[in-house]
Amino acid sequence: MNAGPLAGLRVLDAATLAAGPLIATWLGEHGADVIKVEQPDGGDPLRQWGAQKDGVGLMWKSVGRNKKSVTLNLRHETGRDLLRHLARRSDVVVLNLRPSTLRKWGLDYPSLAAENSRLVMVHVTGYGAGGPKSDRPGFGTLGEAMSGFAHLTGSPDGPPTLPSFMLADGVAGLTATYAVMMALYHRDVHGADGQLVDVNLIDPLARLLEQSVLTYDQLGTVPHRTGNRWDISAPRNVYLTKDGHWLAMSGSAPTIAKRALQAVGRPELTADPRFAEAQQRLRHAPEIDAIMADWIGAHTLDDAMAVFEAADVAAAPVYDAAQLLADPQMVARDVYPSVPDAQLGAIRVQAPVPRFSATQGGISHLGPALGEHNDEIYGGLLGLDADRRRELSEQGVI
Repeated sequence: MNAGPLAGLRVLDAATLAAGPLIATWLGEHGADVIKVEQPDGGDPLRQWGAQKDGVGLMWKSVGRNKKSVTLNLRHETGRDLLRHLARRSDVVVLNLRPSTLRKWGLDYPSLAAENSRLVMVHVTGYGAGGPKSDRPGFGTLGEAMSGFAHLTGSPDGPPTLPSFMLADGVAGLTATYAVMMALYHRDVHGADGQLVDVNLIDPLARLLEQSVLTYDQLGTVPHRTGNRWDISAPRNVYLTKDGHWLAMSGSAPTIAKRALQAVGRPELTADPRFAEAQQRLRHAPEIDAIMADWIGAHTLDDAMAVFEAADVAAAPVYDAAQLLADPQMVARDVYPSVPDAQLGAIRVQAPVPRFSATQGGISHLGPALGEHNDEIYGGLLGLDADRRRELSEQGVI
């Protein structure tokens, strides 16, 4: 495991799929010792999620980076007891079982904290603790719907649009990761006990969409889908180039909007009352869009980008995966290093984010085989001898 700022921190990742495991992934990139707890019969469903190569889940390989995999049947009381033993030796535990299941199995925070007062527990659920929906199952798709994201995404005359990636899980995971660091700071700097971090799949994403709530609360209006426009700035859209590529532009800063008008040969519009001030530009966004679309449509992507870059305009190509990997900026920063893997040879995965000057994150290995570290953890950490481990395996516990 890489030596980083979190070296010596033990994280027990007993969650499944995306949001919970991502927390442990990000902590593990910066030195935490992460133990991934998986059911013996197939492991984390993330292993079978999405694109596969030779029966190996590609997303699992990245999310499982730097983790040690152990198998443990939490439906078995002996398995739950082993989890409690691991939790006593851990700083952080991540779970995403329903609240009623945690209580029934004796894995709720009061039960675990009674045996390890320094434990920070992250409980990721669909709806959060309390309220009539707290015990209902939830997935990122529901968070993306209920947060208001889908309502605002898509064309004005089209249906609400869900993302084709794990947006709600990712935002919840990022939120929980910084929450863990605050809880550890509170524990270690202020000499306090650990605590419970309650994160759901709706609130973190809804926080990013708060503009619509503020607008409704204060103005009584409900914002609706505007396609690639945004009622914050203009120009703001994607435009088709002469050679069939798409280019995105943002005029969020007034100076950038004026540069864009000058770059496309319309400097006189920077003094036009319709386009000289931000709120006026918003009222005339269709006209600005038409100007930009006409000019960009008459140029190739390379030519348009050359003009915009020379004029210091905020514009960028709309990349697919192949273009992203080939971009000179990404290559120069080694954003997608090739990491050796015992099963697939080598995989290009994204490097840790963010970057630090003194304590850079790292990738020691990609997602391990199911139960690969059973002997190391159950034998070395918990001290179970080979006969006991064999017995537990025969009983279906590990």
